Amino acid sequence: MTTLTANKMLFINNEWLAGESSPQEVINPADESLIGMAPIASSQQTAHAIAAARDAFDNGPWPRMKMAERVGYMQKMHDYLYSRKAELVELIRMETGCSQQLADFLQFELPMKHARQLMADALQIQSEMIRPEVTPAMDGSKALGTAEVVYAPIGVVSAITAYNFPFFLNVVKIYHALTMGNTVILKPSPLTPFEAFIFGDAALAIGLPKGVLNIVNGDIDTGTLLSTDPRVDMVTFTGSDKVGAAIVAQSAPTLKKTHMELGGKSALIVRADADIQKAAMAAVSNFTIHAGQGCALTTRVLAHQSIRKPLLDAMQAMLAHVKVGNPVDPSVSMGPLIRANARDRVEYYVGQALDTGANLVFGGRRPDIEKGFYYLPTLFDGVDNSAVIAQQEIFGPVSVVIGFDNDQEAIAMANHSDFGLSGGIFSADAGRAYEMALEMRTGGVAINGGAGTVLSSAPFGGYKRSGFGREYGRQGLLDFTETKVVSFHAG
Repeated sequence: MTTLTANKMLFINNEWLAGESSPQEVINPADESLIGMAPIASSQQTAHAIAAARDAFDNGPWPRMKMAERVGYMQKMHDYLYSRKAELVELIRMETGCSQQLADFLQFELPMKHARQLMADALQIQSEMIRPEVTPAMDGSKALGTAEVVYAPIGVVSAITAYNFPFFLNVVKIYHALTMGNTVILKPSPLTPFEAFIFGDAALAIGLPKGVLNIVNGDIDTGTLLSTDPRVDMVTFTGSDKVGAAIVAQSAPTLKKTHMELGGKSALIVRADADIQKAAMAAVSNFTIHAGQGCALTTRVLAHQSIRKPLLDAMQAMLAHVKVGNPVDPSVSMGPLIRANARDRVEYYVGQALDTGANLVFGGRRPDIEKGFYYLPTLFDGVDNSAVIAQQEIFGPVSVVIGFDNDQEAIAMANHSDFGLSGGIFSADAGRAYEMALEMRTGGVAINGGAGTVLSSAPFGGYKRSGFGREYGRQGLLDFTETKVVSFHAG
């Protein structure tokens, strides 16, 4: 057990409190061993956290601070989190089952990079003056007027995060909301709760005012209260489209602002002139990374018919070198799914694909590992774009290759989806790829692999059932504010 699992308490109003509901087991999905018993908040404790956040916003200093002062606190939090990096990376690996490389780079370093950029971007946000305008006054004279556009914190924010990238999501939501002057109740996934409690330690270490950040672990009832209580002004959620839709419905009677980063079934278009090896590498990594448990992964590969067979051959050869196993072994490149029901879900969709005549190219079964929730990376060919396996989000290591004859068909197939979070195009003709990207109805498109891992200030979010609102950069930060106009006579 790491020191990060030792508290086993909720964090409310700068105090550690024992959960009043029965604690819940948190297990390592790689070997099914017990990590610890996590506290579960009662309805009364969740209400207490909401009250603390409400009072901190209405009466406390946090929303009234200058931006530079708040950023100063957030920089200290950033430093504190880095001081405990080794513990955190180990806990990330244990709770999520991801590989050691993924835990260090994508699960820790990347969100910390985002946090640094969010602080820098926040310091650039200033109120704006509207151009002076001559308008008729009530007495018949002409008035010269102008106005200031002010970006004010929205209030109390419920932040509900998912199990696949828990530390990442917790960092992102906390840094968006707190930096802009809001107060927060963070509810992590009960499958990966311990990574959230480090932020309670950080809040105390940096002297964050009482009630500004509260952390409650809980079940569906906890989430429902955070989505329905009239004292909450905004809900930001990352997770499935079905849960997102339920949260929006729960929030509707109190007209809360909702900010949804939901699922995806993104398409990777591989044109006839593409670099086959690079496209195959991207295609394989996009459904084997973290056992396919990522909302923005391109798990539909749309390949021009002339290169479909060479692409499949290259992908099959690469999949043979994907080592599946317990990430305690640093040579393992793909770990387990989060729980048995997640693996059952993958098996259901694989069975559906086989029953409808899809051609299994690789995988399609569990590996011979006694403990843990493992499933081999699975690739299908001969799939129709309207098939269940091509349309529904599986959230596991499964990909399909679908052939197309021309660019217009590829774009139509990519857009034929309830989702629109991500996408990609591989082509030697960058200009044509750019034109196609503009026609794809999705929140982001990477041409020939994109700009490395990620651009820290590039807005991230989706179309359709992939959600609404954006994260990162100026646009993401402003999503956590209200826009106020203060008008006055110029003279």
